[in-house]
Amino acid sequence: MTHLKKYWPLHLMVLPSLLFLIAFSYLPMAGIVMAFQDFKPRLGISGSKWVGLDNFRFLFEREDSMQVIWNTVVIAVLKLFFNLVAPFTFAIFLNEVRKDLFKRFVQTLVYLPHFLSWVILGGILLNVLSTDGGFINRILESIGIGPIFFLGDGNWFRVTVIVSDVWKEFGYGAIVFLAALANINPALYEAAEVDGASRWKQTLHITIPSIMPITIVVGTLALGNVLNAGFDQIFNLYNGLVYEKGDILDTFVYRIGILGGNMGFATAIGLFKSVISMVLIFVSYRIAYKWANYRIF
Repeated sequence: MTHLKKYWPLHLMVLPSLLFLIAFSYLPMAGIVMAFQDFKPRLGISGSKWVGLDNFRFLFEREDSMQVIWNTVVIAVLKLFFNLVAPFTFAIFLNEVRKDLFKRFVQTLVYLPHFLSWVILGGILLNVLSTDGGFINRILESIGIGPIFFLGDGNWFRVTVIVSDVWKEFGYGAIVFLAALANINPALYEAAEVDGASRWKQTLHITIPSIMPITIVVGTLALGNVLNAGFDQIFNLYNGLVYEKGDILDTFVYRIGILGGNMGFATAIGLFKSVISMVLIFVSYRIAYKWANYRIF
């Protein structure tokens, strides 16, 4: 109680966020029971037929379900990998820039896409990548290549999704690496320079090892989101032509549950994804603690 009385303004400041979390994250969890029902909206949860694990069995029996799970894993893992490598590399290169004005300009430029929604970027990409006069395809045609159906061919759709996501997020993701670089003791570089080490040698033997712990933390903690392949992005870019290679769990749930009305099955898919994600979060925190001595509490 003494702690509460002393820090009550801080608790009061957190209260709106806590209420928001309870209202939109915890209370809706009561709907999990729909995963075990043949849910009918007109009958409600109490009146819908109980089917046990049938929805989960149906999930693993459907061929398109397994394809969707595979699509989710492939897209999410590739995003995780490149969204770690790209900001890591960019931060190291940017750290070597000595002109502060140019450095700040580049930082601002690469941060901006992060703050644009996929609704806006989706519309831009649809125009830029269009086979009918799109900027990219016009360039490709001028050098004798294309046109390429970036958003209509499954394989190219995956490439487009991954590249556009990395382009959008790598600048913002580099912030944590730039912060780690700023904490490196300058005396290490001075000593290396006295010993005759080149900038490349300094980067290889000082810079990279110094930020490797935070890299391990960022990479392992991202494992918890490996099944979140990006609903906003996929939803704004995909179409029926790329369902086979581009449909992920979140968009599959939307089509099955909201458009198809099979809410029990859609809830089962969502619960399956949540359980796997929870396990991965526990595993990732354990790895981060073991390899980088990172702890939340």
